[in-house]
Order: sequence, then structure tokens, then C-alpha cells
Amino acid sequence: MSKKDRVIMNDDIRVAELRCNVDGAESLGIISTDEAMEKANELGLDLVLIAPDAKPPVAKIMDYGKYRYQEERKQKEQRKNQVKIVVKEIKLSVKIADNDIAYKVKHAREFLEKGFHVKFRVFLRGREMANPEAGKEVLLRVWPMVEDIAVMDKPPKFEGRYFNMYVIPQKTVTK
Repeated sequence: MSKKDRVIMNDDIRVAELRCNVDGAESLGIISTDEAMEKANELGLDLVLIAPDAKPPVAKIMDYGKYRYQEERKQKEQRKNQVKIVVKEIKLSVKIADNDIAYKVKHAREFLEKGFHVKFRVFLRGREMANPEAGKEVLLRVWPMVEDIAVMDKPPKFEGRYFNMYVIPQKTVTK
């Protein structure tokens, strides 16, 4: 647990007096730490320091176990509702034949229909680096074959030894 996540509660509170609130009830105002601890024990709850840097520090009397459980549930729900974007990569070469392009585009279309994002990559080997535009031409030959079901997210771009083009399904854009 990091220092930020550490919660100061009950006997760990080392201040003389604090502003105290009861969870879901009234504010007790500024009272001594001992009085606040007695009140928390009386209610069978925990005294949790919420704002240790305030003047005076602010504490709350609450059921800390229940509070932590509810926070974990909220975080779990947020993680569950996150959309995971899957990027499938299709590798091509400068000297690729038309039937090979058609085969790879067929797979790309399947990925796009499933809602995945597709990254087309053309790897430039050795002397192919002398004419990198050849990689861009391959990607521009691929694009008309998928443009009916996809949107070009990032146009062909030269990065290192690769020419990359990102394509996303149309239905994710129209939402």
C-alpha cells in the first residue's frame, strides 16, 4: 500500500483536536480526539481521518470496512464498463502480389466486422528503404478494398522501417 493510500484511523490519529462528523448524521464540531474516539466506540464505528492537512484536521465516524467495500465495488464496476480496444495487425511487404493482398484484406475485413481496429504495416527491407514511397503505395492499394466498412483513423505514415495505417470500423465512429 502506498503512502497516499494509507488511511489514518482510530488510535493512529495523533492530533489534540479535530473537526468531527458522523457518517450520515450531524456534525459534532471541533472536539478532542479522545471525545471523538469515545463517540466512535459508543456507536461501534471507526474514526477515520479524512483531511489531515486541514486546520483543524477533519475526521469522520463511519464503518470503514463497509466504506472500503463500496469503493472497491465502484472501481470494479468502472473497470467492467471500460471498452477494451483490440488492435489487430496485418503485415504486408513492398513486393506483395495482388492475390496475397486480397487474402490479407479478407482477414482485415473479418476483424473490422467483429469491431476490432486494424493496423496495416508495410516493412521495408534493405534497399527498399531507398524508396519508402513504395510502402505507401501498397497501403493505398489496400485502402479501397476496406473503405466501404472502415474509416481511416490514421493515414499512411512512415515510422522507422515501417509504413503504418490505422483503420477502424465504421459503426464505432457513427455512435
